[in-house]
Amino acid sequence: MESRKLRYSLALLLGIIVFGTGGYYAFENMPLFDAFYMTIITISTVGFSEIRPLTTLGRTITVLIIVLGISVGTYSIGLAVQWLVGGELQKVFGRRKLQKQIAELKKHFIICGFGRIGRTICKELFEDKIDFVVIEQDHSAIEEVVAEKYLFLEMDATSEEALQAAGIMQARGLVTAVNSDANNVFITLTAKGLRSDIFVLGRASEEKNEQKLLKAGATRVVSPYLIGARRMAHVLKRPTVVDFLDIATMGNKLGLIMEEAELGTKSNLIGKNLIDSRLRQNFGVIIVAIKKSSGQMIFNPVPSETLEAGDVIVVIGKKEDLKRMSEIL
Repeated sequence: MESRKLRYSLALLLGIIVFGTGGYYAFENMPLFDAFYMTIITISTVGFSEIRPLTTLGRTITVLIIVLGISVGTYSIGLAVQWLVGGELQKVFGRRKLQKQIAELKKHFIICGFGRIGRTICKELFEDKIDFVVIEQDHSAIEEVVAEKYLFLEMDATSEEALQAAGIMQARGLVTAVNSDANNVFITLTAKGLRSDIFVLGRASEEKNEQKLLKAGATRVVSPYLIGARRMAHVLKRPTVVDFLDIATMGNKLGLIMEEAELGTKSNLIGKNLIDSRLRQNFGVIIVAIKKSSGQMIFNPVPSETLEAGDVIVVIGKKEDLKRMSEIL
């Protein structure tokens, strides 16, 4: 709105200059440049003397230029100062604040791309209060990011500078969710080149590109369209199973969700079996699986299964109970 007003006021100021120049040129028989010069010194009220004595009509034109020029000029200057102070300077300080917040992040995620997939990922992370930074170069998408109050960088995610600015050396992981599979591969290569141990979750629009992302260094690859198609088929074939998975993974009116928790090296549950750990009795959870530090997955573990440091326990329970259990683990 302010920029529009500024454009209108500058257009009026230009109109006054054209009016004054034309008036002096037509009625005072001044050369065109002299007429322009006379108009400018009149608007600016610098106090220079007239180029030549003016007729009554010329003085009338001068009075009009002074009145209109001072009014419009003052208004234009006020708008310009307001635009600079309220707009550009605010942006500068806003960027500095944003850069400082990003620099202070640790164990966060970097989300490359704020399309349909990236937007959903950010929403899930934000709801669970998990730190993340969005890298997006499309300005229209950035406006949505700003509206959601997410941390962001308006940069090209394929560049090393963008990943470094997003704190890749301190990040917990990176998600490549841009629309181009080729760019997702390039982002993966760039990220692995900067930090070989970074966890990279890649998005593949086409199934044939999954292997390319894995070869580029992606830790895991997800093909949203393939997953969506399989889910639709499962709804047709096994609707009850899908309903159960929805309850377990996305929450419901019962407040039940499926969650994972890692057994820390200082936990007092190390060396105990599931019965002695009393996880079910104390937290009301259902233990679905245990992933050992070796990568072995134990489904529906028996009560005598011994817990070890680094074990990841997959459970179903209420969110508040799972939070308490994670603190114990």
